[in-house]
Amino acid sequence: MRSSSYLALAVATALATTACSKSEDDAAKTATADQAKAEQQATTPATDNPLLVQSDLQFQAPRFDLIKDEHYMPAFEQGMAEHKAEIEKIATNPEDPTFENTMVAMEKAGRTLSRVSAIFFNLSSADSNDKRQEIRSELAPKLSAHYNELVLNPQLFARVKSLHEQLGELGLDAESRRLVEETYTQFVRAGAELSEEEKARIKEISEEMSKLTTQFSQNVLKEVNASAVVFDSREELAGLSDAEINKAAEEANSRDLEGKFVITLQNTSQQPPLASLTNRASREKIMEASLSRGIRGNEWDNREVFTRIAKLRAERAQLMGYEHHAAFGLETQTAQTAEAVNERLASLAPRAVANAKKEAADLQQMVEESGEDFDLKSWDWNFYTEKLRKARYDFDEAQLKPYLELDNVLENGVFYAATQLYGITFKERPDLPVYHPDVRAWEVFDADGEPLAIFYGDFYARPSKRGGAWMNAYVSQSGLLGTNPVVANHQNIPKPPEGEPTLMSWDEVNTMFHEFGHALHGIFSDVKYPSFSGTSVPRDFVEYPSQVNEMWATWPSVLENYAVHYQTGEPMPRELLDKVLATQKFNQGYATTEYLAASLLDQSWHQLSPEEVPSADGFLEFEKNALQEAGVDVEEVPPRYRTAYFSHIAGGYSAGYYAYIWSEVLDADTVEWFKENGGLKRENGDHFRKTLLSQGGAEEAMVLFKNFRGSAPNIEPLLERRGLTGDSE
Repeated sequence: MRSSSYLALAVATALATTACSKSEDDAAKTATADQAKAEQQATTPATDNPLLVQSDLQFQAPRFDLIKDEHYMPAFEQGMAEHKAEIEKIATNPEDPTFENTMVAMEKAGRTLSRVSAIFFNLSSADSNDKRQEIRSELAPKLSAHYNELVLNPQLFARVKSLHEQLGELGLDAESRRLVEETYTQFVRAGAELSEEEKARIKEISEEMSKLTTQFSQNVLKEVNASAVVFDSREELAGLSDAEINKAAEEANSRDLEGKFVITLQNTSQQPPLASLTNRASREKIMEASLSRGIRGNEWDNREVFTRIAKLRAERAQLMGYEHHAAFGLETQTAQTAEAVNERLASLAPRAVANAKKEAADLQQMVEESGEDFDLKSWDWNFYTEKLRKARYDFDEAQLKPYLELDNVLENGVFYAATQLYGITFKERPDLPVYHPDVRAWEVFDADGEPLAIFYGDFYARPSKRGGAWMNAYVSQSGLLGTNPVVANHQNIPKPPEGEPTLMSWDEVNTMFHEFGHALHGIFSDVKYPSFSGTSVPRDFVEYPSQVNEMWATWPSVLENYAVHYQTGEPMPRELLDKVLATQKFNQGYATTEYLAASLLDQSWHQLSPEEVPSADGFLEFEKNALQEAGVDVEEVPPRYRTAYFSHIAGGYSAGYYAYIWSEVLDADTVEWFKENGGLKRENGDHFRKTLLSQGGAEEAMVLFKNFRGSAPNIEPLLERRGLTGDSE
């Protein structure tokens, strides 16, 4: 979700966010020829390639209708050649370095490469195919080498360092001053001050990690599809709705398994059908398939891949002078140190586990009262939780779904709340091209009626889309470049059979509000430099605005506006609405424990020296011991993600999955501020937008929070929200 400026791309790629499948030897042999070819293409415009020209659509929205897979590699090669020439011109400028001829010039450089990168990498997550995976593999060593060459360019760094040393004499405004400071810091963190031998090793590490991180993500996608669970009869799926069973039959038919039923898996450990399936053996079969992804010994096994990634990260951190990868990664976050993260997680874990064990006891009692004779297991939790929810609050999740139809939730919930709070409005744009028939586009208008942004919604699951939910920017806002935001939200809501309505779970509704909070962060961006645009903020701050936006899902006036029966139009009964609100703390021991277990796994892997990283053979033992030592090894509560399918930490959230709970401290305190100040009011929205959402990364994150809140964050609202105010056991 970071901007596509030169520096953001360079550092991200130098730290291995892309990947390859060729060997390093093959890459080295072809590098010279590839470079010559790219430089030749840079001087030979290919106007029939839509990626090589600025889109003529509103706000430079991508020409998805014209872009073909064969356009990507030529566009990347020309983009890299153009970018290299631009940076070389800056680095070798005979004039003394100035803010304009160095910093501003760098911010303007690499526009073609930024454009093709934004489109390709977003689509490789949202709508991948074999060709795009091949391209990504072929591309990775080239991009890694390209950005390493630039970010470790001694002449370029000398100019940046010179400006940083005379920063107090340059007379810059606050945002420009911050650009110099942040750029200098990122160059240093990329290895600019290392010896030539150390720089060479950093390049080797980056290029190998670029291969491994993409291999990991491609393995996760292929494994989740290969791990889909096959059933022989409808009886085994008892408890699911007819529509869900029919969907499973359709999935089986698509796999040439006529007469069978296939349940596909989502990215997390727990799977939605487990809440409904009455057949315990079916529940166990699904949970076992979910938890064994990436460790089955097949071609998509991720144990060796991840342990190698962890070892390389640890080595790079020590080369940079840090104890371990977490210390290196956290230095630029609001947490700043691994010790601070450890302390926060350790303070929450005992309370969360104590609550989860109380919840488990209640569920075990329900098992026994139902006449069953077995010990509660992880595959039973969601099923009996729903039974307990129904018994305790006299409703279950299935009662909600008829009132949670997708279009109503989006237009009369998510969009409605944004209109009430910020004055913005939305107009669907079916004329704008999209990359898949399920994708929709809207034009966003500001409160004064002026066009502000383009927003895409891609809500349905499909085999070509990675798991989870996320936001990305195709075009980032920048005053310097004169660009408006073009952003997109993605979810993995199961698509119903043709003609059936899309009825959402409560979790899916909450996720839709959450992701739109990220979208608003991009849409409201009002900064000069692309490096600071939108969500270009620390990882442990980026989730904060999106978590705040979740509050409007249950705000009475918003909920009443969208929670209407999809057939009758009748509003959700008040008593059901009250039950929804009353259950906000229900099952929070489980939810918090599964999240903390994943977060603590992340920290355990990334607080190791290179020598301490286990081999692939020791992978499972390390994972087990890490959970035990952290006190979160609750058998009935598996981590939200096990390491082998934990895409967050194989990618940009390494040593950073704690960010959700860290950001939630700010979120819960902000919710209190809204309540104290009258809730869903324009003046409140305008204040949040002006002081925080519009600022992107142009100011330190915690300064922005204090500018909004007027004080430092208070953790008590979070503890109250998650039911963690009591003593731990």
